[in-house]
Amino acid sequence: MSIPIKFKKLNPKAKIPFFASKGAVCFDLHAYTNFGSVHIEPNSTTVVKTGLACEVPEGYELQIRSRSGIACAGVSILNSPGTIDSDYRGEIGIIMYNHNSGDFIIEDGDRIAQGAIRVVPKVEIQEVKNLSKTERGENGFGSTGV
Repeated sequence: MSIPIKFKKLNPKAKIPFFASKGAVCFDLHAYTNFGSVHIEPNSTTVVKTGLACEVPEGYELQIRSRSGIACAGVSILNSPGTIDSDYRGEIGIIMYNHNSGDFIIEDGDRIAQGAIRVVPKVEIQEVKNLSKTERGENGFGSTGV
């Protein structure tokens, strides 16, 4: 099965995503900057632009995820997985957080995130007075063990 996802370059130097290997389930997204690099200061958040907009078919979402190499280097994508809705047509920005004690530098064109397309069923929101009972009930964080 193949789902067409349309990408539009908002700048000629932006890079269209690609799959790094035949078996990859995510495609790589690249940084686009007007000035060569982005410095993410220690313990701070920066939105890194991609220079791309996309068109995701209705009933699907584009999920934005961390790349393992960047995560190992102490930088994570906040709100992960981030969601690009089917009706959004603006520039894709990646919310990145630097957990390190020094600056993290992203060069123009660096692979900074992964994208995955996922089916999103339409749901019907219903307000009710009672919910069904379960064995777990209201027991929350850590209640099923470590």
